[in-house]
Amino acid sequence: MRKAIALFFFIMPHLLMAQPKTEKNNSPQIKQFWFVLLKVGPLRNQDSLTTLKIQAGHMENINRLYDEGKLKVAGPFADNKLAQGIFIFDCETEKELTDLLGTDPAIKAGRLIFEIYPWYTATIGSFTPGKPLKN
Repeated sequence: MRKAIALFFFIMPHLLMAQPKTEKNNSPQIKQFWFVLLKVGPLRNQDSLTTLKIQAGHMENINRLYDEGKLKVAGPFADNKLAQGIFIFDCETEKELTDLLGTDPAIKAGRLIFEIYPWYTATIGSFTPGKPLKN
């Protein structure tokens, strides 16, 4: 964990320096996103067929939210000591975020629960606002 924190503080200044500047004050553009930890939920007793359907719906929902430009990052952890996985959302409000999280079949079924944290980064790369460009 210490290595990850040290890496963050090493990389972030470089990202900010490479960040496009605003016309008004020549400062980097920093925006709030929403960091979501996905954790094991209390209802994990579904049969295997139901579990497969829930997981397929979970993945379809992830793809839909990405295509809409709301979900910027999603993925599981290699080990689940901290959580099952993460989402990073681009939403105006926490209410909008919780509404979008409510569309996830794994959350609806109680297989996953979530913790929400406001999170800030430069609006570049994956964190460019709006819908992703299609090739």
